[in-house]
Amino acid sequence: MTDLRVVVIAGGLSPEREVSEKSGTRVADALRRVGVETELRDVGTDLLPALADAQGSVVFPVLHGVAGEDGTIKEILELAQVPYIGARPGACRAAFDKAVAKEAFTRAGLSTPASVTLPKEAFHDLGAAALTARITERLGLPLFVKPRAGGSAFGVSRVDAAERLPEALMACFAYHDEALIERLVTGTEIAVGVADLGDGPFALPAVEIVAEGLYDYTARYTPGAVEFHHPARIPPAAAEEAARVAVAAHQALGLRDLSRTDAIVTTEGEVVVLETNVAPGMTLTSTYPMALEAAGLGFGDFCRDLAAAAEQRHHA
Repeated sequence: MTDLRVVVIAGGLSPEREVSEKSGTRVADALRRVGVETELRDVGTDLLPALADAQGSVVFPVLHGVAGEDGTIKEILELAQVPYIGARPGACRAAFDKAVAKEAFTRAGLSTPASVTLPKEAFHDLGAAALTARITERLGLPLFVKPRAGGSAFGVSRVDAAERLPEALMACFAYHDEALIERLVTGTEIAVGVADLGDGPFALPAVEIVAEGLYDYTARYTPGAVEFHHPARIPPAAAEEAARVAVAAHQALGLRDLSRTDAIVTTEGEVVVLETNVAPGMTLTSTYPMALEAAGLGFGDFCRDLAAAAEQRHHA
């Protein structure tokens, strides 16, 4: 373990750059505190030469958004033939595409909100008024409109009235050319981390999210803007089901090492999956480190153990 070296990659060029930088700095600092030689790097033209110079190191990508979670950086790490933490490229692509992920959840027998996914061209070619009317007729109200791919709630809107749907779609299309329009499910909002240190995936305690209004980018990353409870204030049976569902979602997408599944626990105790993230945030207001704390796992120790498991897997 004393010879373990880690390169943390953070930053990038997505709208989530600032979050990635904060996450990466926190991971790097935590690793150094537990005695791991750690380098923090951004993405740029010098990345591949730097990885070649850092042979023997394990790479911990803490990148969010396009290129960070869509499989791109993992393809590069595969080309560089270096050990790394996280899902392989194909699994990243499946999780990043919310529509594809929802299909995987459904095949695995998991509950996920009814939805439709449409490109912006459809509203132009088929008539926005007629199409939005059919959407609200099919899915009802309220609705959530999300970019088909992306994170940190960029471009996400809640729609309570049919006449607000076009406005929400325009906000969504600023971030992606396709919109996922989803039926709102009410209940307790939770985030469930999943970890695998080499012996199989296990769920961390669910974290409950209590936000005034939409749990958007500002709410997510402004200290004090959201109330968190870890573990979540849900019945034991619901907590057990949330753990089962999160592991099942992780496995349905073919993920490894770590993930975070966002879900709603209804008043009947049903756990409804919203999405699964392959690169959970690691900031002070991120739910994954809160879940580690609730599980009694030290943040630095956990990051070190993830890196050690990735190194062992690479050389197996």
